[in-house]
Amino acid sequence: MTRTGIAATFVGPNQPFVMQEYPIVPPAPDQVLVKVTMGTICRSDISSWAGKRSNPTPSILGHEIIGVIEELGSEVGPDLLGHELNVGDRITWTEFFYCGKCHYCSVLDTPQKCLNEKKYGHISSDQEPHFVGGFADYCYVLPHTGIVRIPNNLSDQEATPIMCGVPTMVSVIESVSLGIGDTVVIQGLGLLGLYGIALAREKKARTVIGIDSVKARLDMAETFGADKVLDAGKMSADDLVATVRDACPPDGADVIIEVCGDPAVIPQGIDMLRAGGRYAITGTVSPNTNVNLDANRILSRMVTIRGVHNYHPRHLVEALNFVNKHQSKYPLKQLVDAEYTLQNLDQRSTTCRIEKSLGQQSFPINDLKR
Repeated sequence: MTRTGIAATFVGPNQPFVMQEYPIVPPAPDQVLVKVTMGTICRSDISSWAGKRSNPTPSILGHEIIGVIEELGSEVGPDLLGHELNVGDRITWTEFFYCGKCHYCSVLDTPQKCLNEKKYGHISSDQEPHFVGGFADYCYVLPHTGIVRIPNNLSDQEATPIMCGVPTMVSVIESVSLGIGDTVVIQGLGLLGLYGIALAREKKARTVIGIDSVKARLDMAETFGADKVLDAGKMSADDLVATVRDACPPDGADVIIEVCGDPAVIPQGIDMLRAGGRYAITGTVSPNTNVNLDANRILSRMVTIRGVHNYHPRHLVEALNFVNKHQSKYPLKQLVDAEYTLQNLDQRSTTCRIEKSLGQQSFPINDLKR
């Protein structure tokens, strides 16, 4: 008898997830079959569910996943740290898989922009091996995916965001060359923003400022090491800019990082920068998002604007090391704040949509414990 697994299948924008059984086939020699123990809802999953990002239908969303190896293909090598993989190991992996041969992979060393890249959670579930997303009992790890083994001292709650949120912020911090003595402002204090604060602290930033409109997040930002938090719901754009510039003498912040997904904050962020400052756009992932910018201000202030999307596999290793080293210093478990089964996933998706209507700038990460 063929084994089957269950997935909360995405069948179209704003449609209820369909609980669908799919056959569990033996993994190919270069594949790994993982029994999922926990997944998280990323903001981009909500965007896909709401129809703001294209996604094949049917498909299994979810690209922050942790699980235990149930079957291991005979040709699967060690993880990114050189550890031999075995059945029973708890692992996570890069949110994408790549060809390793195209110009981006072989010459530019940016496999996250591979010409043949595919992402977990963005593949039709009609085709084998069906399970290539996190909202399911199982997931197959496909060839050219970077894998890391999770140490036993990390809980699922601490480890699951290592697949997406944490390495993305590691990539952001690297892209803006954040270093000792920098003044940093983070626009949006969801999981990415809070990890950004912690990463900036460990990079010895001089001043770290967090901006959001949700009190719980502002409070959490202080726990993660923010020197100052600003409530965007109670301040005008001009007041936010003036406050940041006053707090970052003599002429504004060295680095601004946008992780809130609201394009309206981008011009504000640029105005907060000192001459020669660096701005990273990371949260505004929905297509066709237009922003009016003063090109002369960018030119005359010598501002650098960087888009940061996904991450290099080495950032996955750095993310794992960061979480493992600092799990007792920061309240990382609190970033995964509620548990949902696959069966009530629709409840969580609807809740996220309501939260957006209330004007929150980003969504809390919530796990889907099987």
